[in-house]
Amino acid sequence: MKKINLLGATGSIGTQTLSIIAAHPDRFELTAMSAGRNIQKVSEIITRFHPKLVSVLQEADAVRLQNEFPEVQFVHGDEGLIEAAVGMEADILLNSVIGSVGLRPTLAAIKAGMTIAIANKETLVAAGDVVVEAAQRYNVPLVPVDSEHSALFQSLNGENPKRITNLILTASGGSFRDLTRDQLQNVTVEQALAHPNWSMGNKLTIDSATMMNKGLEVIEAHHLFAMPYDQIECLLHKESIIHSMVEFEDTSVMAQLGSPDMRVPIQYALTYPDRIPMADAKRLRLDEIGKLHFEKMDYERFKALSLAYDAGREGGTMPTAMNAANEVAVQLFMEGYISFMQIEEIIERMMQQHQTIQNPNLEEILETDRDTRKRVYGIVKYKD
Repeated sequence: MKKINLLGATGSIGTQTLSIIAAHPDRFELTAMSAGRNIQKVSEIITRFHPKLVSVLQEADAVRLQNEFPEVQFVHGDEGLIEAAVGMEADILLNSVIGSVGLRPTLAAIKAGMTIAIANKETLVAAGDVVVEAAQRYNVPLVPVDSEHSALFQSLNGENPKRITNLILTASGGSFRDLTRDQLQNVTVEQALAHPNWSMGNKLTIDSATMMNKGLEVIEAHHLFAMPYDQIECLLHKESIIHSMVEFEDTSVMAQLGSPDMRVPIQYALTYPDRIPMADAKRLRLDEIGKLHFEKMDYERFKALSLAYDAGREGGTMPTAMNAANEVAVQLFMEGYISFMQIEEIIERMMQQHQTIQNPNLEEILETDRDTRKRVYGIVKYKD
C-alpha cells in the first residue's frame, strides 16, 4: 500500500489521480491533499477517500470544513500547502498544482525523503537547478508525470544516458496549430480552450495554444535528463500518439506510444518501476489510426517556444522571470484584460527587462518571481 499526498486534488491531473486511487484501493491510499476554492469538490473527495490532512486556500473554508469533518486536520494557505505535501508519513508526493506556488512544497517533500511525482512543471522551470540538486542530495527520485517526460523516462529505462544524441518532444500544436500569426489576432478564450486531443486544465490548455507549454517542457527536460538545449528538439505531431522519443548514437530511436490519456503517465509514476492494469483505458490500435503525421517545428510561428529556449539557454533567474510573466499573462488573457497575442509580447518584454542572476539561491528565485508578477500587473493596470 502506497500512501499518497496529492497537491491540486480538484484540478485535471488531481481528478485523474483520484480515479486511479479509486480503481486500486488495495495499492493506494490518499493520506493528504490540497485544493483551492472548489470547496464542494473538496467535501466530496473527503467523503470518498478519507484523507487525514487537507489544505485549502482560505482560512474561512478550513474552519467551515473542520466543523463538517472533525476527524480531519485542516490547514490553509502557503504553509498549509507545505504541510499537505509532507504530512502523514506518505510515500509519494504527487504535485499537480499550477504555477510556481508548487516550488516550496516540492523542496519540503524532497527533504522529507519522499518520492516526487512531478506534474507541476513550473517548479522545474523556475528553480530546476535548486530542485535537482536537492533531489540528488537527499537521494530522492523525481518521476515525471507529464506525458512527454514520462515517455522520455520510459524510453530511457535500461539505457546508457551517455549514448543519447537527442531528446525529441512531440507537440500537438494546440488549439490554433493550423492558424497563421495574422489569424491569431482576434481569437477568443473559448477558442483557445478547445484543445483537439487532450483534456487539461485551463492554464495548461492556453499554454498549449501559445506553445509555451512545450517551451516549459523543454526546460523541464533539460533539468530532468541533464541534457543540453541543443540536444532537445520539438516536433509537431498532431495525433498525440507518440508522446516523445529518444535518439541514440547508433541512430536507434526509442519511443513511447499510446492513446492520449493522462491517466497512463500518472499511474506509471505511482507504480514505477512496476506496471499494473489500467481500468477503462482505450488500447492503441495502429491499424485503426492508419497514419501518423509529423512536421518540422516553426519557431517563428510559435514564438513563445522560441522565447523558452532563449530563457533556458540564458539560465539563472531568466526562466523564473519568463515563467512568472507567462503565468500572469495567461491569467490576464483569460480575464479579458489582454489579447491572445499579447501573452508572448508581455513575456518577451519582461525577459528583455530582466537582469539575470546566475546560480541563484531560493530567495533570489522567489524574489524574481514576485517582482516579475508585480511588473506585469503594472503594465495592464490590473484591478482584482
